[in-house]
Amino acid sequence: MPILIRPAGAADFERWLPLWNGYNAFYGRHGTTALDPAITRASWQRFLDPAEPMFAGVAEVDGVLCGLVHFLHHRSTTRIEPVCYLQDLFTAETARGQGIARALIEHVYAHARAAGVRRVYWQTQAGNVVARALYDRLAAHAGFIVYANDV
Repeated sequence: MPILIRPAGAADFERWLPLWNGYNAFYGRHGTTALDPAITRASWQRFLDPAEPMFAGVAEVDGVLCGLVHFLHHRSTTRIEPVCYLQDLFTAETARGQGIARALIEHVYAHARAAGVRRVYWQTQAGNVVARALYDRLAAHAGFIVYANDV
């Protein structure tokens, strides 16, 4: 079946939310460590605000949302033009292996090119071997290790 990749729209929220919750559960953000619903609401509003450099795309097959991608543009100290950070990528478990993640990444690439952005980057957990097999075909792993601290 054909995969439709498109920007998320205001009417998609209720169908997007289960995917977002699945993504967060995959990365261990559930139960007592779940995201505050205010963060979800704020992110959704940012995706829809044309003044924000944050974007959301969705994958739809036969009218069912089965994947999401969130990305943002930001300045860089190593380039004149902005860069694009692909922050979140998720495909519903029942839709995996059908090319949806690849199509979502290609959507980000096309969006970046249209915006004059030449670098798209992302991160994933080292143990996410299934996703990494795809990522290794679509981008170069530069060997960086990510450190983070909430201050």
